[in-house]
Formats: sequence, C-alpha cells, structure tokens
Amino acid sequence: MQVTVRLVGVFRIDRFREERRCYPETATVRDIVCELGIPLSLLGIVLINGSHAAIDDQFRDGDTITLLPFIDGG
Repeated sequence: MQVTVRLVGVFRIDRFREERRCYPETATVRDIVCELGIPLSLLGIVLINGSHAAIDDQFRDGDTITLLPFIDGG
C-alpha cells in the first residue's frame, strides 16, 4: 500500500519533507519511524490524516502520516 509520509522539524535533516512510500498492509507507524532511523526518544506527535495516533497504530492505503519531534523550549 502507498502512504504519504510528512516529516517536520529536525526529522527533515538528511531526509525529506514529504514523500510517497510503499509499505506492507501490516505495517505500523513504528515501522516507518524505524525505517527512517528516527530515534523513538525524539518522536513527539504522530498524526494519521491529521488526527492523533499512536506509534503502534496501523494505517491504510492513501493515508498521510505526519511525524513531529518533541519541541524543547521555555
């Protein structure tokens, strides 16, 4: 199945902003994060089609997955 993966902030460094990618039907958000080499400790928010999701959620063909890092500041 094909999904659009969007990366925000530091996740774009040496990667991409948005890319259409293929995954098996049993894939989860965790599979995407691991494939991209994103440290789980930096993952702040996961969105599937603009709605909050969990790292072990599955997605469907045509979905858009957005990965946002934790934001540090004060």
